[in-house]
Amino acid sequence: LSPGFGMSGGPLSPHLSTGDSVRDKCIEMIAAALRTDNDYKEFGVNCDSMAVEIEDHILLMTATDMKYKNRVRSRISNLKDPKNPGLRKNVLAGNIDLSRIASMTAEEMASDELKQLRNVLTQEAIREHQMAKTGGTTTDLLQCGKCKKKNCTYNQVSDFCGNVNTR
Repeated sequence: LSPGFGMSGGPLSPHLSTGDSVRDKCIEMIAAALRTDNDYKEFGVNCDSMAVEIEDHILLMTATDMKYKNRVRSRISNLKDPKNPGLRKNVLAGNIDLSRIASMTAEEMASDELKQLRNVLTQEAIREHQMAKTGGTTTDLLQCGKCKKKNCTYNQVSDFCGNVNTR
């Protein structure tokens, strides 16, 4: 453990300091997120050095601008999320590489429950918006635009703007 910034948290120790106050604060916040619920004790890991490595990978992706800060905030929020302890535990256990956590999307970091809910909602939306491949409505009131016959089958669909089209 690094002197002055061990298991309990606090200011970043001099040998882990980057010399950039923004980066150092981000590292402190990532380390604090890794310490949430004291899960780190179970794995016997050094949250400070893990946070330094995660921050290094984030920095490689973007400079210390708004994108950098947003990416750091996203990692912190997801690591601290009480509904998603699995993400933090997988990072602490080494099941998710530290370079990977730095580059994951919000969808990838989501809890299994949220991923399943998104999948169900996506499948429902697809089903609702898919046009029937077979069947349709047969009528002699409409004339086919291709063959000009009156015996045709049509499907009615609506686009995202609510416009109704007959095909």
